[in-house]
Amino acid sequence: MPKIELKNFTCHYLYENFGHDKTIVLSNSLGTNLSMWEDNIDELSHHFNILRYDKRGHGQSTINQDKVSIDELGEDVIELIDALKLENVYFCGISIGGLTGQWLGINRPDRFKKIIICNTAAKIGTVEGWEARVKQVTEFGLGSILEGTADRWFTPAYRANNPEKVQQILTDFQANSLQGYTACCYAVANADFRNQLDKLTIPLLIVAGSQDEVTTVEDGKFIQKSAGLTHLITLDAAHLSNMEHPREFAKHIIHFIQH
Repeated sequence: MPKIELKNFTCHYLYENFGHDKTIVLSNSLGTNLSMWEDNIDELSHHFNILRYDKRGHGQSTINQDKVSIDELGEDVIELIDALKLENVYFCGISIGGLTGQWLGINRPDRFKKIIICNTAAKIGTVEGWEARVKQVTEFGLGSILEGTADRWFTPAYRANNPEKVQQILTDFQANSLQGYTACCYAVANADFRNQLDKLTIPLLIVAGSQDEVTTVEDGKFIQKSAGLTHLITLDAAHLSNMEHPREFAKHIIHFIQH
């Protein structure tokens, strides 16, 4: 898969041109790589060209710093779509990708037609909680939080019925660079859009998981109430709703973008 030299890092990405006039950018959750969207691609490919990428320090993308910000991750998206000369672009991000989507909607709405944010919140967790997470993985490695990660990301039913998919994403999680993971933990810890949502006037779809204990349906409702042109849908899922209900997830995105 191709890589491109951006200003601050080498970005690993996959751009699939299916001959459509619209392109959707898919932005991964913390600790995952671009393969997390695999089950959504077939459905989406009938309607859009698709750009997936690994954020700094994730998957095969590099990182050169110990802390990053959501502002920087948002600028990376702009730099990538500029480098690839993409027009008529839509953005879909999950978890930290949803924070990136909020930043883009507030700061760079000129570059996107519509934005989809999934399993996210205007403020995810607490600074103290994220600092504790950084301390844990720094001392004991990413493998030390695998079990808790699986519990947060997937419902018991999905874990029972799809053990190989769960194992693959945990293997990918553990393969990330520790520096990349902790740097992006700081990005989540310090991101807070609660007082900026009124600037989010671009058409926005919010996807929440009814069993998501990380970013709850209430978090989605808060964004819906505070932002402009918003629509909220709920899936019976935990934190990675795109994996638990891939076709339904994709169909909601297609309907939102096409109407």
